Amino acid sequence: MSKISALQKARSKYVPKLPDILKQCGPFVTIQEGAATKSVADQKAIKALYPDTYGLPVLTFAPGQKGPRAVQKVAVILSGGQAPGGHNVIAGLFDALKALNPNNELFGFLGGPSGLLEDKYLNISAELVDQYRNTGGFDMICSGRTKLETEEQFAKVAQTCKKHGITAVVIIGGDDSNTNACSLAQYLLTKKTGIQVIGCPKTIDGDLKNEWIEVSFGFDTATKVYSELIGNIMRDANSARKYWHFIKLMGRSASHIALECALQTHPNACLISEEIAEKNISLQEIVEKLTKLVVKRAENGMNFGVVLIPEGLIEFIPEIKLLITQLNDLLAKNKKHFEALTEIDRKIDFVAGKLQGESATVFAALPDSIKAQLLSDRDPHGNVQVSRIETEKLLIEMIERRLARINARRKNKAPVKFSTLAHFFGYEGRCSAPSNFDADYCYSLGYTAAALLGAGKTGYMASVRNISRSADKWLPGGIPLTMMMNIEHRHGKDVPVIRKALVELTARPFRE
Repeated sequence: MSKISALQKARSKYVPKLPDILKQCGPFVTIQEGAATKSVADQKAIKALYPDTYGLPVLTFAPGQKGPRAVQKVAVILSGGQAPGGHNVIAGLFDALKALNPNNELFGFLGGPSGLLEDKYLNISAELVDQYRNTGGFDMICSGRTKLETEEQFAKVAQTCKKHGITAVVIIGGDDSNTNACSLAQYLLTKKTGIQVIGCPKTIDGDLKNEWIEVSFGFDTATKVYSELIGNIMRDANSARKYWHFIKLMGRSASHIALECALQTHPNACLISEEIAEKNISLQEIVEKLTKLVVKRAENGMNFGVVLIPEGLIEFIPEIKLLITQLNDLLAKNKKHFEALTEIDRKIDFVAGKLQGESATVFAALPDSIKAQLLSDRDPHGNVQVSRIETEKLLIEMIERRLARINARRKNKAPVKFSTLAHFFGYEGRCSAPSNFDADYCYSLGYTAAALLGAGKTGYMASVRNISRSADKWLPGGIPLTMMMNIEHRHGKDVPVIRKALVELTARPFRE
């Protein structure tokens, strides 16, 4: 590492706060069980898939008696995209495990779930943890996007754990990663391995959320970072007074980041995907509304502004969503012929000749650059990778077209000026040093996970509630992973997944 800054030194010395219950008795808690739970939907199907973990009660903590606990060897992985505070989850987990029994060991498997499958790990020591406390990033053990979803993979995890005498696995990840944790917990129970599984809620997108998981870690820090950048751009726009900035923000499936940043910065416009889907707003309507905004500000002598756009917007626009569905089906049926075409112009012509009805009209109206992105970037399942589509540039180009027609009709008026800059804020916020809130929250989540392990629990997600209050008033506990599950149709089949939390149009943040 290069020379350590004064800020880094100060962050390393920060001591995360814990809820009162964990300050009083550490991880030695008494478990209090609530009523039996059920999944958010598809109860019969979820119960059949997870017979040993379905219906488990919500857990809360009360003070317990300190005393010797059996030695545990625990595996921890970071799964999915980075989020500020991940290292503090590991630090909290490590400290609490050592408090339970000084002989406990923590194995950090490298590169996410693939580390468990390939048996690549390092022994996490006090010296190693101390280097990473309150730091951003996941570079202590790194992350990965391998999915743990097949029996063959689960068997491999069990084999790796048995080899090292590992008694528990902690999976730090988002909704997909914790869906995998739920399935792994059931497999390990079915095979009577005695290996526990606990999840921790991570994603800057903010879409892993419910009554018991009030926010996923990293969201607070990331939105603060993005908001500072947006604020800088707004100040620059107000100074130069000549550019419209179109800023795309992370958030493929939900618009929580865009909404929070809008609440913090007050841009000229912010698009919310869920509103567009709910109100069936077309791409043309979006362009028309933004064009009217540009014209109105121009007439007031302000040829500048800022527009916020969620990453997944394009998939929520009704006619584009239909187009993407038809494209996925069309390219799946004509895969060999399509892949044999080497030039993008020929691919565009081929698709244009196959599409029918509204989708053909919509596709024809799109800029060639967006057509190319729709056809070029496919995921391993052959589907469009909507997060890579430059929606901000699509909107800019379509507004330019509309303004050209408007300016042509403005005979005795000055033309509307529309100079633009496009931005995408994503990676800037994923690995920054955690805010004090995320430093505290993540440490508490790791500590809570260890307390659940010490109590012998499996199939749970660490939960820390009441987080709008000071940290001493927070309420740690655990919720069953099955409680968040439903059945969704993905890649041609029905699968169990943790339901994503979208922006609620009736809730206070959106109404504000």
